[in-house]
Amino acid sequence: MRACMGVSLVAMTTSDTTHTTLYNHTNITSDNANKYKVDGVLSALLLSYPYPIFKWNKKTQDAILSSFFWGYVVLQVPAGQLAHRLGARRLLAGALFVNALVSFCLPWAAYYGGWAWVAVFRIKQGLSQACIMPGIHTLLGKWTPLRERSRLTAWVHGGHALGPVLGLPVTGFIASSPLGWPGVFRFYGVLAALVGALIWYLTADTPAKHPYITYGEKLYIENDIGDDSQKPKTVPWRKILSHRGMYAIIAAHIAQVWGQIILYGELPYFMDKVMEVNIKANGMLTALPFLVMWFTNFFFSWVADKLIVKKILSVTHTRKLATSVGSLSAAIGLIVLAFVPKKLVIVETVLVVLVGFKVTTHAGVYVNNIDISPNFSGAMMSISNFISNLCASLAPIVTAFILTDVTSEYLWRQVFFVAAGIYFVSNLVYLILGTAERAEWNDLPKKQITINVEECNPMLDTEGK
Repeated sequence: MRACMGVSLVAMTTSDTTHTTLYNHTNITSDNANKYKVDGVLSALLLSYPYPIFKWNKKTQDAILSSFFWGYVVLQVPAGQLAHRLGARRLLAGALFVNALVSFCLPWAAYYGGWAWVAVFRIKQGLSQACIMPGIHTLLGKWTPLRERSRLTAWVHGGHALGPVLGLPVTGFIASSPLGWPGVFRFYGVLAALVGALIWYLTADTPAKHPYITYGEKLYIENDIGDDSQKPKTVPWRKILSHRGMYAIIAAHIAQVWGQIILYGELPYFMDKVMEVNIKANGMLTALPFLVMWFTNFFFSWVADKLIVKKILSVTHTRKLATSVGSLSAAIGLIVLAFVPKKLVIVETVLVVLVGFKVTTHAGVYVNNIDISPNFSGAMMSISNFISNLCASLAPIVTAFILTDVTSEYLWRQVFFVAAGIYFVSNLVYLILGTAERAEWNDLPKKQITINVEECNPMLDTEGK
């Protein structure tokens, strides 16, 4: 749903300057009447071809793309509290239902309200999707025993890699079909509603609340994680923010998000302007790194679990190793990209190797909050996700400041060096401060029971007096 907007804008907009700014029901002229003409109820509801085309300039389109993250960042920290109080099941299902409704209605917002209403709708999607990561980690905190934690968490985070692989070509296919660009948002609206329904009917906040779980499985999970009845009622924000592991996670998370923006947002421009290859126009070139990431994701998470189960490394050292492999491979890969010859095969190979190893962080920093506090892993994720996205939002600004000439290899090297430096520094902070030890504030303190010996003596009298 995040990736579809960029592709959809290609089908929604035109650079034809001979037409007016917006083709909608308030601005139909003889010049554009042949482009779009309201003809009946289906046409007014954008359910039949042809569909309106909008004259939105690059700044307007960038504002629409950015509007999602305005909402996404704002609700990150409150989402952690919501996940703790409402439960992950309600929060995730509710977020998906909101996304479904907003996505389904977005074509009408574009036609009847213009780009401003599209931005408002995308902000709403950002607000609701801010609940996804805290909700997911709250759920993982209740369901993932230590010996399976890396694999289960990586399986979930693997959706980040698989989503673009499936989403980008599906979006393009629907946009070029008779359903047109409105069909893209309706398709994802229906899909979000279906996934929300699955979460609502098939999941539970904890093993104890699941109606179909076996007693043996429930006991297996609770013996490892703890009984949910001892869950603290309020989030200890002060203790979380004073824990050194929280700052280690934040540092590593900032580098991961910054790197993602450079790799997935800026690298295509490097390929286009310097390599003279439009990577976005080649579906295979676009999908291959994500596919490799999806497969290596499971291998590295399996290795991480084995290192813990076989007691080859402690949990803390396993998380540090996984994070270091992902961060340092990404840093080295970016430096290599800055100096490789202008050959597509070489660049694509470096990119595939870089992304394939970078995914090891799914078994490192991304699961670390669950190790520290299963009860408050959602709150910890909301904090790190908020700060990392806020800091990484500077990546496009820094890149634009450096790239005074987008065709200059020298300037692109500086962009890659900055990203590599952030990876190195953040990983060093994580190695120094990182820990996977269970925090003492994760559970309620044990109740101290005071016994009145004189009162109990008559009950303990064995002589029958």
